[in-house]
Amino acid sequence: MRRFISRNPDKLERVPLVQLVPNMVTLSGMCFGLTSIRFAMEGRFQTAVFLILLSAVMDGLDGLLARRLQAMSKIGAQLDSLSDFLCFGVAPAILVYQMHLMGAGSIGWIFALIFAAACCLRLARFNVTSEMDEEQKTTPHFVGVPAPAGAMLGLLPVFLTLADMGDLTNWPMLVGLWMAFVALLMISELRTLSPKGLKVPRKLVVVMMFAIVISIGMTFTRPWQLFVAIDLLYLAMVAYSLIKARGRMFG
Repeated sequence: MRRFISRNPDKLERVPLVQLVPNMVTLSGMCFGLTSIRFAMEGRFQTAVFLILLSAVMDGLDGLLARRLQAMSKIGAQLDSLSDFLCFGVAPAILVYQMHLMGAGSIGWIFALIFAAACCLRLARFNVTSEMDEEQKTTPHFVGVPAPAGAMLGLLPVFLTLADMGDLTNWPMLVGLWMAFVALLMISELRTLSPKGLKVPRKLVVVMMFAIVISIGMTFTRPWQLFVAIDLLYLAMVAYSLIKARGRMFG
């Protein structure tokens, strides 16, 4: 009986630990997203939101680490996409449903499904276009609102409620229509700004530095108001893109 064992164990293929770091970060983000769903179902909404935001940090970190460590791989790309769907499609949909949409019954759940499905379609389209067009990775814009930004916009009703800027728990249909609108933005062909295309004039560098300081301060004192402000700022940029596109956002 032949034994399929290498005579020289030192020649067995070994993977450097640093090559595994990006995928470990991606899996950590996925765990945060799953745990967010658990806390949302238990009614611990603040913790659930925090975990989704933490998963967004992990999502940005894993790509950066993959490029810096030259550890990019096909399995890493697919794992990242699946994690994004869970963290930015499923988790926000369940959180908003538990907090705002349950009052609408089955219709509220349909709005949650629409949001999650749009996020899935958005990620699928991004994967296909990235494989077909290498220039897609270096363009200064996204096609449609990206999944993490879509999750932040979808959570706007939650931010408003937690910030005591408007209790939307009694307006489930309004929240549902908002989720549908964000879903539409994600699957649209609207060109939205990518961080790669951001250029800050030298005159505004100091202003940006102070803005970062203020944001950090608000993170520990008025976090929900900060997230509302970030959403409104991003909405302003989306509105500018809509005006620039002159209504030709769907092809």
